[in-house]
Amino acid sequence: STDFASTAGLAAVLSRANGSPIKTVYIQSQPEWTALVVNKDSNIKSLKDLKGKKIAATKGTDPFLFTLQALDTIGLGKRDVEFVHLQHPDGKTALERKQVDAWAGLDPLMASAQAQSGAKLLYRNVSFNSYSVLSVKDQFAKSSPEAIEAVIKAYEQARKWAKTNPVKLAELLAREAKLPIEVAKLQLSRTNLDQNIPTTKHTGALQKASRILTEEELVRKGTNVNQVVTQLFDACYAKKVVTK
Repeated sequence: STDFASTAGLAAVLSRANGSPIKTVYIQSQPEWTALVVNKDSNIKSLKDLKGKKIAATKGTDPFLFTLQALDTIGLGKRDVEFVHLQHPDGKTALERKQVDAWAGLDPLMASAQAQSGAKLLYRNVSFNSYSVLSVKDQFAKSSPEAIEAVIKAYEQARKWAKTNPVKLAELLAREAKLPIEVAKLQLSRTNLDQNIPTTKHTGALQKASRILTEEELVRKGTNVNQVVTQLFDACYAKKVVTK
């Protein structure tokens, strides 16, 4: 029902894999917007300590997939932990009330938990965070390339302004998202704005999650996720617009 969508990279992959004819035309940023979070007084010190523990996560989202990828690094799978499927705000609340042992966090809620309740990031891995991307419908891309270029120009103007005005950016985020300024600053401190044109780097990063997407049956049976990722990205519009 829209012509443009701003989403996580993996959300775009899942959308195309499950039949939505879209193209990702621009990389907005590389945010570290998810990590595994525990309470400040938790005795959980490593991923191995999560075996048999309760983890709050929102199924199908970047934080959920991040958690599966994190567990996979030490040979654990979803059956080795107890997932409690909650929406992001409820996951944060469940962690603070000690109803779960860990939470697959998402900014700005994650930054809020750190700043306000002393929550700790148990496991971080920026390469398991999928990029913030801009996508369009295939048909719209064919019929309105000028509109896509105009929107990318606006995003580029905003990205360059954000890089040169970090204080004003934090104030803007705090005001518009109704966040404490320290939460806004913490969130932005782990957001890389040196991204724009889709490249093989972005393709490769998303293809790393293909096995888990298939195993979790988040894509239709028989789907070649690596091929979907390759077909998803179209850099031609950004290449016409972006200047360093």
